[in-house]
Amino acid sequence: MSLLLEAHMGGKMAITTQAGIKASRRTLARKWVNRNKTGLLFILPALVMYMIFFINPFFTSIYYSLTRWNGVDPVKQFVGLQNYLHLLQDKLLGLSLMHNITWVIIGTAAPIIIGLPLAVILANVKHGRLFFQTGYFLPYVLSGVVVGMIWGWIYNPMFGLLNFILKQIGLGVITRGWLGDPNTALYAVIAAAVWGYFGFCVVIFLAGLQNVDNDLVEASKIDGANSLQQFFFIIIPQLRHVLNMVLVYTLIGGLNVFDIVQIMTTGGPANHTELIGTYTYKISFQQSNIGYGTTLSMVMTVLSLIVSYIFMIIRERGEEGNE
Repeated sequence: MSLLLEAHMGGKMAITTQAGIKASRRTLARKWVNRNKTGLLFILPALVMYMIFFINPFFTSIYYSLTRWNGVDPVKQFVGLQNYLHLLQDKLLGLSLMHNITWVIIGTAAPIIIGLPLAVILANVKHGRLFFQTGYFLPYVLSGVVVGMIWGWIYNPMFGLLNFILKQIGLGVITRGWLGDPNTALYAVIAAAVWGYFGFCVVIFLAGLQNVDNDLVEASKIDGANSLQQFFFIIIPQLRHVLNMVLVYTLIGGLNVFDIVQIMTTGGPANHTELIGTYTYKISFQQSNIGYGTTLSMVMTVLSLIVSYIFMIIRERGEEGNE
């Protein structure tokens, strides 16, 4: 009997303890809300917008990627992981991914290689800096569609400016239809994209150069360091955070590029400029396969997340090493 009573009392104590813990948690939560009420009110509109326009579409896309749907029928056929299994057999996806990798390598390196030295030169210009800075940045203001149209005219084999200049300087032998030649089409589109983007890098690097310690630069001059040594061993290390930001932004943009390719080549000739973005568009809207098209878009999302995560890890390790 005493054992039963002790068990009964122990059960009551456990229930009471659990109720007390829950009440304590509710009290702490209420105090936290009251203490941060003003801040919560400020972030609530942004949080609601984020939930509506980012979180909801993301989970909706995951659901669509598990279905077979043409975008019109009210009924969506659930197929599970069938679309994801089809990715492994899609040769055109592999080709598009290789083109994206080429774009990421060239399209990331070229704007930085062009933009960083120009920014260093402009930082030392006393008169006319704003003029050049505006001139370099102007192409970035244009949309990808406009840039694609401009360079489509430049590359035109009949009346394009590029072939005209090559003929005038005696290099007519290398003139061609740049966007119609499978060997040059992808690189021609990348060159147009770099022209439209490197001005952004110039402006960002110029802003970063304002935080470079000029005392170190002057001290290096006294020690006999030349311009290249100052650039590589003093300026670039102090721009590492800006470089990381530009790299991540450019890499993610290279994985999701669409508009300029769609305007200039639509993925041709013979899929030689096909990227994941243009391939997704064709599958989704030209072939009306929304389910598989959404699966392809999830591939772009995952690749972007992986790239972002890798660079975050590299940046954190770099900061720990500097400490």
